[in-house]
Amino acid sequence: MGNPSSDVVTINNPADITVIVGYFLMVIGVGIWSMFRTNRGTVGGYFLAGRTMTWWPVGASLFASNIGSGHFVGLAGTGAASGIAVGGFEWNALFIVLLLGWLFVPVYLTAGVITMPQYLKKRFGGTRISLYLSVMSLFLYIFTKISVDMFSGAVFIQQALGWNIYVAVIGLLTITALYTVTGGLAALMYTDTVQTFVIIAGAFVLTGYSFNEVGGYNALLDRYTSAMPSNFSSLEPQRYNISPSCYTPRPDSFNLLRDATTGDLPWPGVVFGIAIVGGWYWCTDQVIVQRCLAARSLTHVKAGCIMCGYLKLLPMFLMVFPGMISRVLYPDEVGCVVPEVCKMVCGTEVGCSNIAYPKLVVTIMPNGLRGLMLAVMLAALMSSLASIFNSSSTLFTMDIWTRIRPQAAERELLIVGRVWVLCIVAVSICWIPVVQAAQSGQLFDYIQSVSSFLAPPIASVFFLAVFVKRVNETGAFWGLIGGLLMGLCRMLPEFWFGTGSCIFPSNCPYLVCGIHYLHFGIILFFCTSVLVLLVSYCTPPVADEHLHRLVFSLRHSKEERKDLDWEQEEKGRQARREAKEKRREKEINSGDGGKKERMHQMEGAHSHRIVLTPSLPPFLSVAEEDDSPEAPEKLLDISENPVWKYTVDANALVMMAVAVFMWGYFA
Repeated sequence: MGNPSSDVVTINNPADITVIVGYFLMVIGVGIWSMFRTNRGTVGGYFLAGRTMTWWPVGASLFASNIGSGHFVGLAGTGAASGIAVGGFEWNALFIVLLLGWLFVPVYLTAGVITMPQYLKKRFGGTRISLYLSVMSLFLYIFTKISVDMFSGAVFIQQALGWNIYVAVIGLLTITALYTVTGGLAALMYTDTVQTFVIIAGAFVLTGYSFNEVGGYNALLDRYTSAMPSNFSSLEPQRYNISPSCYTPRPDSFNLLRDATTGDLPWPGVVFGIAIVGGWYWCTDQVIVQRCLAARSLTHVKAGCIMCGYLKLLPMFLMVFPGMISRVLYPDEVGCVVPEVCKMVCGTEVGCSNIAYPKLVVTIMPNGLRGLMLAVMLAALMSSLASIFNSSSTLFTMDIWTRIRPQAAERELLIVGRVWVLCIVAVSICWIPVVQAAQSGQLFDYIQSVSSFLAPPIASVFFLAVFVKRVNETGAFWGLIGGLLMGLCRMLPEFWFGTGSCIFPSNCPYLVCGIHYLHFGIILFFCTSVLVLLVSYCTPPVADEHLHRLVFSLRHSKEERKDLDWEQEEKGRQARREAKEKRREKEINSGDGGKKERMHQMEGAHSHRIVLTPSLPPFLSVAEEDDSPEAPEKLLDISENPVWKYTVDANALVMMAVAVFMWGYFA
């Protein structure tokens, strides 16, 4: 059999090229416009868009930051391989995103933080928990999120363009880093908004063409169960001990909830395991929460969460079903099981389900629209990468660099944030060959399994920190360490032995790897929670005077809070004051007396607004010193207009009703 992909029509016609070039010019134009529109000269302006965002850019940015090229390739690939159950990952988010807007964000706002490690630092004091979370988050960003997006982008570019993968990826990373570095969060959120509409419009078009090609939804129901590779019967049975389950579509392909023991995505894991991993991602992850903190009020946060929830209904229809259609239309390529054939089709021996979505684009879309879909995929890739770049820049700058150099001035922090983005770009490019060699099988399963091994302890600590006053630093720290060790005891053997495939099963002992990763995530969450509570109740509690506006039950408190980290913060302020005085003396002694003196007089008039204090309210365009009388009052204000409050609450109930109906219909 020849290479089934050798006849791919590369995108080289004027219509497609015009669409792609026009799209990139539009994105760059929006980024430049937002650069001049917002204040990027301050930490609040660069990292939090000056807290001026309304609900619709917040909702669109939440969706666009979440939906990357990994979703197009991963959701469609897993849909092609095993049916609609993977859509449960998306529909579970409809409930979790409401927890973000109604329960978690009010606490983050009243705490007055920019990053999630800062919240834990204020809540528990000390430095080891916030440092652990910062390092773990950066590790997850660089080696799972970026690697997955780069791999899925590579799959699409190779199918669609035939370009050299390094040239294409380096070009994408360069453009993405350019508008991330120059524009800050505001540029990201406005370009995210544009790209959300591009992503949805293009995916709708492809879905329409796909269903037309297959003959409609009923035809998909009939034809999917018989979508088996035709080249299998010609092979000698002695060479491969291939079970029929390896190439026959699952009988429960159109069920969301599957058997608790034999299902590839068992229903307890889909209902509870996904909720735990989703709680970590939607309620504690810097990429997501940072977009909510940029909203101009709590009502806008909630409305943005509802908009994101409605948008999360779409991936089932725009990605999972097209992936299943791709298997029906191209069973020999997308459904291949023979290692030699799969190696020819997509370059990996364990299966080619990951090419399901790109294969549809390059074969059934007409000229012009094919270019639009490439723009959609590039939009998804760039959007998610840009979000990771910006958020990891914020984490590194505000939580690690300020620890290394507490005297760093605001200008230095802005420069460090931009340089860190460039470092991540370099690491990403170096990581491409590792990703190409390591990723195989179903991409979305890989993403979720890694998250299930590492994320539940973080989700547990955040949940208990927000809702249980009795939890203290000692309990939280040992809960994180104990949870990490448990997760690594499962993750490292699985990577050492390999996850295996239907043809090449893994040799990992059943006792270690036999539990489904979603079930393991549930066990890990509860074990971590028990450990945190046990240690906390055996050690002294945190006094209420340190918890005002840091836990949900005290979010409306008017009492003065004595931060547990005030000594460290005061040392940082003192170091910055001394550094500023030294700079002044150096400038005065440099000889440019008159001009410098006038500048100093101007600085003196506003001296209380020059020093950066990262832990102060994120909605201030410039962080202020303690002698600012307005800061505490602004910090407390999470009040809402009653009319709009009840409006968004009613919309949340409607969205939950829609979600329950969809779950019930497809369960």
